[in-house]
Amino acid sequence: MSERIGLVGAGVMGAAIGERLLQTGNSLAVFDLDAERVAALVAKGASSARSAAEAARSADFVITSLNSSSIVELAAFGTDGIADGAAPGTIIIDMSSIEPDATRVLAEKASERGLAWVDSPLSGGVTKALTGDLTLMAGGKAEDVEKAYQALRHVASNYTHMGPSGAGQTTKLINQVLCGLGFLAVAEATQLAMDAGVDVAKIPQALKGGRADSALLQEYLPRFATKDYRRTGRIDNMVKDLNTVNDLARQTGTSMPMTALCAEIHRMLTAAGLGGEDQAAVMEFFDGAKTTFPE
Repeated sequence: MSERIGLVGAGVMGAAIGERLLQTGNSLAVFDLDAERVAALVAKGASSARSAAEAARSADFVITSLNSSSIVELAAFGTDGIADGAAPGTIIIDMSSIEPDATRVLAEKASERGLAWVDSPLSGGVTKALTGDLTLMAGGKAEDVEKAYQALRHVASNYTHMGPSGAGQTTKLINQVLCGLGFLAVAEATQLAMDAGVDVAKIPQALKGGRADSALLQEYLPRFATKDYRRTGRIDNMVKDLNTVNDLARQTGTSMPMTALCAEIHRMLTAAGLGGEDQAAVMEFFDGAKTTFPE
């Protein structure tokens, strides 16, 4: 069964989500301030919307994939925003990574406008989005989270209702703690292996199934070793998320020394001009090599 879906935000992740939704036979209306991003999805079967309101007008579900809570709020409730075009009962599914507190405010605003809000940030990146294997952690009312799955089943193989509004975003922050530290651990181990003269190409197979094995090791160790920095995400997005983690840790009184160091290393990489590069570019912290990055 196909769905009528609006997509607001067609960046790296939004574009991958949109492409997968089209591949699985859904009707998709796309809005992004970057016309080239919209055109790329239109070429694959989407329709172009002139505003977020227009993207929402004929949709049962509106997915947002944006960079910050302020942008999400503007897209949802600003002039010609989603709320201006959406019919009562439309479910807004925010797949951005934003603050839990901001999410709760946005969910309340949606309720006041007769709309439903589900925060459903993701893990798995572009590769998993294109195969429909994303991991999604959802927050919101149980009935809304269940309905949202009608659209999200096309992009996700793991979908868990974590609790009320904001719970999905909190779970995503926990995910980012593990991923941020994991990226650095795998990169550091890769550098040691190369410096010690071990055949790095054999390490993923050698460690497969052992306690050190992980999806990050299997996917990223080969990329670190070969400096494959094709963009599937951005270092500065990890900085944003780790900053939010540190804010939450202060609120909860949680001591997170390793995460604080991880955030500082990512900030250093951003200061060095690598913020717009893929997460794989954390390898540059360990070898200090000068690399030409893709446009």
